[in-house]
Amino acid sequence: MKYLAKIIASDQEGLQMISACSSAAKVKISDIKYLAFNKVFLLSIERVKVENENEDKKVNSILRFDFVDKVRSKNIDQTKQGAILELVGIDYLKNNDVYEINLIFNNNSHIALTTETIEARLEDQSEIK
Repeated sequence: MKYLAKIIASDQEGLQMISACSSAAKVKISDIKYLAFNKVFLLSIERVKVENENEDKKVNSILRFDFVDKVRSKNIDQTKQGAILELVGIDYLKNNDVYEINLIFNNNSHIALTTETIEARLEDQSEIK
């Protein structure tokens, strides 16, 4: 049976679950998109399915954040569309009524998403053979 995960997070606990499931995921710079008009931030990631026993099973997943007002990145060269980053983890800070969700990558790179609410989704698309 093919089990494709879908995890929806609206709080710290859910975000930690998504972070754990997508830790060490590979992300191509060209697969990072911010749709400012829709306030949606998307990453297409290749991750190891850590949540089940098959530790070597890889899947393509979409990591989606909604209600994103602003995106800032550090140490990511957007001219190198083919470069691959490794996602180390996801955390967040809360300042007054605003959240800053941080996507932390290897090589001291990160992306900060400014949002008024935590609304994240990790959805598997397909298994990698």
